Amino acid sequence: MTFAVWLTIGGALLLLMALGGSMLSRMPVSTSMLYLLAGLAVGPLGLALAAPDLFAQARWLEHLTEVVVLLSLFTSGLKMSVGLRDRRWFPPLRLALLSMAATVLLIAAAGVWLLGLPLGAAVLLGGILAPTDPVLATEVQVDNPKDRDQLRFALTGEGGLNDGTAFPVVMLGLGLLGAHEIGALGWRWLAVDVLWATGAGIFIGAALGAGLGRLVLHLRHRHQEAVGYENFLALGLIGLAYGFAVLAQAYGFLAVFAAGLALRHTAQAVTDAAASAHGGAPSTGAAAAAALLVEQAHQSSQPGHAEQIAVDPQHGSAYMAHAVMSFNEQLDRVGEMVGVVIVGMLLWAVPWVPAAWWFVPLVLLGVRPLSVAVGLLGSRTSPLQRRLIAWFGIRGIGSLYYLTYALNHGLPAEHRHTLVALTVAVVVTSIVVHGISVTPLMTHYRRRRRSAGTSEAAPSPPSAQRPD
Repeated sequence: MTFAVWLTIGGALLLLMALGGSMLSRMPVSTSMLYLLAGLAVGPLGLALAAPDLFAQARWLEHLTEVVVLLSLFTSGLKMSVGLRDRRWFPPLRLALLSMAATVLLIAAAGVWLLGLPLGAAVLLGGILAPTDPVLATEVQVDNPKDRDQLRFALTGEGGLNDGTAFPVVMLGLGLLGAHEIGALGWRWLAVDVLWATGAGIFIGAALGAGLGRLVLHLRHRHQEAVGYENFLALGLIGLAYGFAVLAQAYGFLAVFAAGLALRHTAQAVTDAAASAHGGAPSTGAAAAAALLVEQAHQSSQPGHAEQIAVDPQHGSAYMAHAVMSFNEQLDRVGEMVGVVIVGMLLWAVPWVPAAWWFVPLVLLGVRPLSVAVGLLGSRTSPLQRRLIAWFGIRGIGSLYYLTYALNHGLPAEHRHTLVALTVAVVVTSIVVHGISVTPLMTHYRRRRRSAGTSEAAPSPPSAQRPD
């Protein structure tokens, strides 16, 4: 396929979303479903304009999916403005740790006892399919930093965290297959792949996000420098956090999510401090006023208006966070389009196996609800929220990244076809069934919340915050 054809297809999809995106948001059809159909249309199963092969081109597919996931993780971190001591963090932490561990165990058990896989391949399959996807779950994620809805917060946090916490499982699976050094009795895996790589990744990302955020705000407020180029700031921080983490043998996914989270909280802390200095209330009226001024700055035709807000000590931090997130959200959407179109184009080369017919329902309808029940056991999330969290365990680009990573890092040839077929089957089914159900289910959820007299956007008073 020529470069001109690629540009034509990409341009048509982008224009379709620009012209009909708002209409699609009201229909039981997700953008990912349209991208999947577009990939099918241009691949060998359609017009045969391109024929990528997952096995022959696994290396560049690994890097492509890696970039798409990184953009989405950074955006997810930027959206989560709730303080780290807030009890709303308990559900996503439980989902990313307890539910993910339960998912790996259940899928590994199915792999050994029902699929006949060796333990290493079964654990690897569990690690590939355990993380929920931050790329394809935008419809059920936090809408903006002021969104305090527990359901969306839990799904956003889970997608941001478990794309990093799944890495130790993938490394364990490869180690059990002899493709990665895990040490006697797994000591090296525990010390390096779990403790060091996880802790160092979070520390590196948080330090860079907070440090760079404070540096930029200091230069703007004190010296009226470093104004503009928020797109460079976003991409530079992503690259720096990921690069440093990988060079330190830590997990880059966790580092990038932590960097986005730290940048958002640094901006919020500066906003709160400025509000307190001016006699305002931190995180409430000041934040709302800052957000309003940011919107006005972007809409204003007055020359220099945006720059004036950017260097304002009271509202400049909110401006920076808003500008970085707006840019990254657009990149995130483009990344989603590219990733899912590629999935559609790859379907012709997938070596389908009969086990996919029962394995896919087992993962989506059995493993996911059971693992969520384990992770949220005893929590105060409402029954409706638990049911929706159990359903929206969306699998997508993150699973494809781990699959291609395994293909490129020693997955034995005798297990490649099985893992590829099952992973792609789960991802494609998730795109379709979750894409069809997301609009009616989320509409029902919003109606239930309104009828209960709650507000999705406004934060609960401290006395009313639930512990989970």
